[in-house]
Amino acid sequence: MITYKAGKQPDSREYRLIFKNVDRENWDPSIDCYLRDGGYDDLKKAMGMEPKAITEEVKKSGLRGRGGAGFPTGLKWTFIPPNNTKPVYLICNCDESEPGTFKDRYIVHQDPHQLVEGMVISCFAVGAKVAYIYIREEFPEAAIILEKAIAEARAKNFVGKNVLGSGFDVEIYVHRGAAAYICGEETGLIESLEGKRAYPRIKPPYFPAALGLYMCPTIVNNVESLCHVKHIVRMGGDEYAKLGVKNNTGTRILCVSGDVMKPGYFEVEVGKVTMRELLYDMCGGPKDGREFKAVIPGGSSAKILRCDESFTLKGKGPEGADLKLSFWDIPMDFDSLAACGSMAGSGGVIVMDNTRKMSWVLNNLNTFYAHESCGQCTPCREGSMWMKKISDRIVAGEASPKDVATLESVAYQIDGRTICAFGEASSWPVEAIIAKFREELLADTKETNEEAPHNAEAEAQRRYLQNA
Repeated sequence: MITYKAGKQPDSREYRLIFKNVDRENWDPSIDCYLRDGGYDDLKKAMGMEPKAITEEVKKSGLRGRGGAGFPTGLKWTFIPPNNTKPVYLICNCDESEPGTFKDRYIVHQDPHQLVEGMVISCFAVGAKVAYIYIREEFPEAAIILEKAIAEARAKNFVGKNVLGSGFDVEIYVHRGAAAYICGEETGLIESLEGKRAYPRIKPPYFPAALGLYMCPTIVNNVESLCHVKHIVRMGGDEYAKLGVKNNTGTRILCVSGDVMKPGYFEVEVGKVTMRELLYDMCGGPKDGREFKAVIPGGSSAKILRCDESFTLKGKGPEGADLKLSFWDIPMDFDSLAACGSMAGSGGVIVMDNTRKMSWVLNNLNTFYAHESCGQCTPCREGSMWMKKISDRIVAGEASPKDVATLESVAYQIDGRTICAFGEASSWPVEAIIAKFREELLADTKETNEEAPHNAEAEAQRRYLQNA
C-alpha cells in the first residue's frame, strides 16, 4: 500500500497514475528506488512488441495531448511520412511556461525515470534514435535531476546502444531553453533547439511530423503525455480508455491556483470531476467571507468563465438532446469546456473571487503577453503592447469608455492573424473579459478622460497644436 507524506495525501476523488509517486513516503528520484517499484518493466514489455503495435495501443487509448491543444497523441505519431528516409526525432516539451500550470516540474523533480521510460518507449514506437528534453531555464535543479536519471538509465542499458538487447539504439539529451513563453510552441521550440531565435514556423508546410528538427520528421509531446505512454503499454489501450469519459480518456493533472482555501495539484479521471467538486470539495471553497467570481480553466490563455453563467451544450444530452448546465456542473474535460466557450488547455485552473477587480486581472495578463511576444508577427508584436497600454490606463483611472471599445477592437484584429497561436493566447483573455465584465471595466473609466493625453509625448503634441 502506498503512503504519502503528512499533509500531502491525495483527495479521495483523485486517481493517481502519473502522480502515483509524487509526495510519496520513502520515495526518491533514484533509479534503484524506481526499479524496486517495478520501474522499466513497461519498457521491457514494449521491447517485445512491434513499434506499430505500440502506436496502435496509444491510438486505442484515446490519449490526447496534455500540453494545451488536446490533439490525439497516437494520431500525431502516424503523421510521420511512411516513405521517410530521414532521421526521426522525438522532443519532450518541458518548457511549462503557461501561467497557472505547475505539474510537469513535479514529475521531473520526484519521478524522472517515469518520463525517461515513457520517452524510450515512444522513441521505439516512432523510430526515433535521438530524443531531446527541452526544459526551461527556470528549472535548473530539474535539469540536473534529469541528467542524472538519464545517466543512471544508460548504466542499466535502458538508454544508449542496443537497449535491453533489442538492437534498438536511442540517446536522450537535456537542452535548457532561454526562458521564453514562445518556446512552449512546438515550432518555436524547434527553432530554439536548432540555435536560432524562437520564431514559430508557418504551418503548413512546417508541420513537425514532416518537417521538424533539422527539417526531419519530429514528434513533440508534453511531459505528462509521454508519461502516459508507459501506463498505456502496461494496461493496454482498451483498458486505459475505460478511465475518464468518451473522447476524453485517462487521467489528467489539474493545477489549481488563486483564491481558494487549498490550492494545489490534483490528478483526476478526465471528465469525472465537475467544477463544483474541484473548487468546493477538493480545494475547500473560497477564502473566508468571499465568493467565487470567475475561473480561467486551462492556463492564462484560456477564455475566462463567470461563476454565475449557465450554458446550453448542443446535442450533448440524452438521445442527442441539448444539455443545459450551470458553471458549477461543467465536467473538467476537453470537449465540455470547449463547448462552454473556453478550453481545458494545460490544466491550469486560475480562480478569482469577488475581491478581484477585473481591470487588474486583465492588465496582469496583458503585461505578461506584451512582454512574451516574440515579435515576428506585426499584429501580435504591436497589438499585445497596445492592449497593455490601454489596460494600464484603465487600471490607473485614466481611460475613457471608448478605450474599452478600442481594446476589444485591437484584440479581435490580432485573433487569427498570426503565424502561431500566441495571437489567440494574448487576445482571447481580452475578448472574454470584456464580453463578460464589460460594465465593470467601464466603471473604471471616465468620460472626461477622452480628451486627456495618454503620455508626455501626447501632451507635448497637444500643446504644440494649441500654439500653432
